[in-house]
Amino acid sequence: MPVTTLDPTTALVVIDLQGGIIAAPTVPLAAAEVVARTALLADAFRSHGLPVVLVRVTHLADGSDAVGGRIDGGPRPPRPRPEGWDSLATEITGPDDIVVTKRNWGAFYGTDLDLQLRRRGVTQIVLTGIATSIGVESTARAAHEHNYHVTLAVDAMTDLDVDTHRNSVEKIFPRLGETGTTDEIIELLAKTRA
Repeated sequence: MPVTTLDPTTALVVIDLQGGIIAAPTVPLAAAEVVARTALLADAFRSHGLPVVLVRVTHLADGSDAVGGRIDGGPRPPRPRPEGWDSLATEITGPDDIVVTKRNWGAFYGTDLDLQLRRRGVTQIVLTGIATSIGVESTARAAHEHNYHVTLAVDAMTDLDVDTHRNSVEKIFPRLGETGTTDEIIELLAKTRA
């Protein structure tokens, strides 16, 4: 179902489009496509004076700030990250963007994202990023729980696994908000700001 409404104060929230993540093989879309579509959305939001939030994930080199807890896969040993691993893709950045650093899958827990959005009167977010089933879905769930209207730009996100991407887009996202394409969102943004 296409996007029906964008609130007067809607923010674009971009998840983990950074060096180490966009270098990974992704499906069903190449990371470069996601970055390009996100850049289009970011330019459209900025041109209408709406907030753009760039979320990046990082961890200390020794892994001491990584999420704990037992998982079936066993503990993940700290691994060295290459230089620039957590640097945001330059194609999506703007001088007045809000940058949020997270250490979890989702962008709300342990960050000031909610505070940054509420201070600006934001009532709706549009989400893009990598990975669909991890950072994007976790953030969408938390945004829904924080009572934001959620829109998901499904052609501006991709995953490491096609089945988990499809599950998020087809089964989870319709329960959390509205889904649409980059073009649909940009067109609606222009109509509502005319």
